[in-house]
Amino acid sequence: MAQDHQHDEMDEGHDHEHDEIQQCIEECLNCHAACTMTAQYALGEGGDKADPGLVGVLLDCAEICQTSANFMLRGSPYHGATCAACAELCRASEEALREFADDEQLAHCAEMCASCATSCEQMAAMDAEGDEEE
Repeated sequence: MAQDHQHDEMDEGHDHEHDEIQQCIEECLNCHAACTMTAQYALGEGGDKADPGLVGVLLDCAEICQTSANFMLRGSPYHGATCAACAELCRASEEALREFADDEQLAHCAEMCASCATSCEQMAAMDAEGDEEE
């Protein structure tokens, strides 16, 4: 009987981890789309918004978000590393975008980056905890 209870707890932990991975995949894919569209938008707007540094960090963020989602989708044991890098680039993008708080598109993208960064930070932390247990 005690073994059944322990098995249920393991299933609940696994389900929770699966849900968090699914959420992180969605956050990454949404951020990828937002950053890609925002880079195109920024180039079209011109001026300060078309700054190569801003557009570059948006494209970098979009690329690592796509990569991180792909690693999680395939169940790669290295997804913690891509999530850590993704969180770092999402925070850099968020920071760059916050300078344009008066622009609805850029402000929305900053929120998407912040949300993805938080989710990826949690994934990277979960992966680090798993490594310590082994």
